[in-house]
Amino acid sequence: MSEATIRIVLQSLFAAVLILCIQGCGVKYSFTGGSIPQGMKTYTVLYFENISPMVYATLSQNFTEGLKERIRTQSSLSQVNDDGDAIFEGFVTNYTITPAAVEAGGRDRAALNRLSITVKVKYTNKLDATGESNFEESFTQFKEFSGSDVTSQEASLNEDIIKRLTEDIYNRAFANW
Repeated sequence: MSEATIRIVLQSLFAAVLILCIQGCGVKYSFTGGSIPQGMKTYTVLYFENISPMVYATLSQNFTEGLKERIRTQSSLSQVNDDGDAIFEGFVTNYTITPAAVEAGGRDRAALNRLSITVKVKYTNKLDATGESNFEESFTQFKEFSGSDVTSQEASLNEDIIKRLTEDIYNRAFANW
């Protein structure tokens, strides 16, 4: 056999082994859908009112829409306004900006600040007669930022934190994490 023929045979063998390894495993991984309960077809996300002492004007609307979008894009569930098989409801309970690191040199000024958002979520799976999959818990995420001027960064900070929060909530409800 020539060297070129041996190289082609080895490449083909390697490709075949790689395909078998990828397809032959008994575990199926999915990056969407999680572990949606069998028979679940619809979901409802009720408006998350901001009851935090500090209020960011669009936070409630942005969070509510962010959670709807997360479920819509990562599952095959259909959104309904009322009485879904899965119901998400709750409140934004905390919105704070606190110093995370103090500036060096004896100044009492924050070099790094932290924006934190906490959301209390009640999840109801109407298909679970035992109620074991239901939960009511708080989720907190934060993002640190430099400087004292939060207003120029607040919208993008909120967007990042909402993405993290909705991921945590989705995973808690559907991926059993």
